[in-house]
Amino acid sequence: MDPLSDDTIPFGEENLANSTKLPHPYVTFFHLFFRVSAVVIYFFGRIFTDSFITLFVLIILLLSMDFWIVKNITGRIMVGLRWWNYVDDDGVSHWVYESRKHRVNSSEHRIFWAGLWSVTGMWILFFITSFFSINFKWMLLVSIALTLNIANLHGYIKCKGGNQENVGISSMASSFIFQNIGKVRETMSSLNNPPSSPPNIKPTGIV
Repeated sequence: MDPLSDDTIPFGEENLANSTKLPHPYVTFFHLFFRVSAVVIYFFGRIFTDSFITLFVLIILLLSMDFWIVKNITGRIMVGLRWWNYVDDDGVSHWVYESRKHRVNSSEHRIFWAGLWSVTGMWILFFITSFFSINFKWMLLVSIALTLNIANLHGYIKCKGGNQENVGISSMASSFIFQNIGKVRETMSSLNNPPSSPPNIKPTGIV
């Protein structure tokens, strides 16, 4: 057996796997920054402004940046996981879940999963609150936030479980995201362009 092919810790990296020092501090920071900022603005934003459109747009931007960074950067660097999609020649959408074998820093591992689970749990709580308060405008926003967070959480759970490809649940999540985006566009257009009163048309006599 080749003595260099075993799974022992490489020389000079003995303390890397269990070190409390974060090897990727900036990546870890941005893993939490956008998702926590969206929650904070949702919870406290109405103290500073009464404009629903302003808060809506700002939170959606933060959620979009969080979704992209977590899906494409932080998962790959912090825990060695990646999920992605491709369309084959027949037009069928495939979802791929990958897990790379490498030594993960224990602190980054805990921060990564704590950030995914805790923030998703907060959006679930916000959804329940907005549902029972019959606040449909905010419930639409929370539904989008919950969909994006659940999509990332589901993808990384599948990666961790070792499933390489799946089409079912992820395709449903993807279609739900695009449906919510369509609802957002309709809501924004109705808020920005309220219906005008019908013109006064005088009745004409029959000739």
